[in-house]
Amino acid sequence: MSQTEFSFKAAMWKRLKKNRGALFGLVIIILAVFISIFGYLIAPDNSPYADLQTVEIQAKKPGYSQQFLKIPANNVSETNWLHHFISGKKNNFQLVPIKGYRVKGDSLLINKFIDDDTSVVQYYSINELTGNNPAALQQNIFTKKYWLGTDKFGRDILSRLIIGTRVSLAVGLIAVLISLTLGIILGALAGYYRGWVDEVIMWLVNVTWSIPTLLLVFAITMAMGKGFWQIFIAVGLTMWVSVARLIRGQVMAIKEMEYVQAARALGLKNSRIIVRHILPNILGPVMVIAASNFATAIIVEAGLSFLGIGIQPPQPSWGLMIKENYNFIITHNPLLALVPGFAIMLLVLAFNLLGNGLRDAVDVKEG
Repeated sequence: MSQTEFSFKAAMWKRLKKNRGALFGLVIIILAVFISIFGYLIAPDNSPYADLQTVEIQAKKPGYSQQFLKIPANNVSETNWLHHFISGKKNNFQLVPIKGYRVKGDSLLINKFIDDDTSVVQYYSINELTGNNPAALQQNIFTKKYWLGTDKFGRDILSRLIIGTRVSLAVGLIAVLISLTLGIILGALAGYYRGWVDEVIMWLVNVTWSIPTLLLVFAITMAMGKGFWQIFIAVGLTMWVSVARLIRGQVMAIKEMEYVQAARALGLKNSRIIVRHILPNILGPVMVIAASNFATAIIVEAGLSFLGIGIQPPQPSWGLMIKENYNFIITHNPLLALVPGFAIMLLVLAFNLLGNGLRDAVDVKEG
């Protein structure tokens, strides 16, 4: 790294630190990235997709606590730490909600929770529960607290919110990479070469631009099928047009400047001029539109999941969580749908604030 590049980055960081909104957005994004990476290690329900269902305690309000009896499975399968880190830990037990219990000889008598007014008496062998170690019985009985409540399937809302962060960030990242790659290449070619190259690329841009975004995403999704990776590609292929138009305009303005003319006079290749002399000088607008596209991708993914053609159950997605629980908005527990909606709003706001802050920070004309 040259001294000039180092001093520019230091000055950019100094200007960025003065923008409280951008710093707030940066903190939220860093926190979201941390949660998405270590989600299965910090989520209360670390099963795959946080899909541990207990239908008896469906649609409970935040702060709800429930006592459980843990019943070990007969066929125990171990998962290595890497699989646990990436995909969660498979449940080797069954959780039975209970209202109370007592020991009777070598049996455990429980009042199985059905609802707030109903319970059923059941018996279990203590030796089978504890692996012939009755002294360890208390390890099979515990109380679990649901900080954000449970959904209509009795799953932990907080855990699904945490695991769903990974989906939103992944969709945004892949979609932005696709849109930036296509937009920068096509926009730079159109703005630099003009002529028939510009006409062909702009015709393609205008045709794509004329199709409503959601309709285009629907078409791509239906063609490739519903799924996790398909939604990345579908969203990315619909956002490159705004990048291409922006890059084209910036390249058209910069290519007439003296230092670009000097590079041409020295006989430098056009590809070198574009990559080394033009594109680095439009970093600010690229950052802004990348942050904007990141936020747009999160919203589009949430909308598609809400409509049922995005991320498919049981994989958690914030949009899918709203779809599964939106009926509760007008009943006794509106937070089931409002919490993922608030998470979408906060993450989108963070990217927009950071994008605006980066735009000001890379502008050398700012103080």
